[in-house]
Amino acid sequence: MAISTINKNNIKVALVDDHVLIRNSLAKLVASFPNCTVLFEADNGRHCIEFLNKHQLPDILLLDISMPIMDGFETAIYVSQHFPLVRILTLTMLTDERSIVKMLRNGARGYLSKNISPQILLEAINAMAEKNIYIPQEVSEKLISGLQHDLSEVVAVSALNDKEREFLALMPTDFTYTEIAKKMSVSPRTVDDYREKLFKKLHAYTRMGLAVYAIRNDLF
Repeated sequence: MAISTINKNNIKVALVDDHVLIRNSLAKLVASFPNCTVLFEADNGRHCIEFLNKHQLPDILLLDISMPIMDGFETAIYVSQHFPLVRILTLTMLTDERSIVKMLRNGARGYLSKNISPQILLEAINAMAEKNIYIPQEVSEKLISGLQHDLSEVVAVSALNDKEREFLALMPTDFTYTEIAKKMSVSPRTVDDYREKLFKKLHAYTRMGLAVYAIRNDLF
């Protein structure tokens, strides 16, 4: 599935957080951004899914992790499977490696700590709308560590061939490997070979690990 097109002048946002005061304040903040509209607020994953099933879909879902009834981990899996056009941006107090890796593996495309400025939040929303991913430096370092990627062994971009760079540039997207093969004008088997070789070469054994490498090295 290719990345959906978002109107950058009117980004539709929804918020899921069980703390009412925080959620309401966030909603007011997001609504104050000149290019954002808040569609709805929900206090847990189940409540969010009810809204998604009945109302207009948001472009970006600001999703907390620690919530009753249905937490962010479960919600990310469900939303990414049933509403793949909705881009999940995690906004949480949890900044440990396990939470970061788990959320991104479950379908989130961005990850933020709640200890950020309004400007960073706007930057993240705009980046999610434009590129479908937002991984700030401090999160990417923890992500790589959580994926057991030794930073001392990072391979320089200059050591990669053109096809490997082209393949890596497509890792942060929503394209399937079959679609990537078509875009690169190669067979699916060749794409599988690129992936396996890069897993070993970069010591990053998941697609998200490859995506982080691409972002950190300005390939995306």
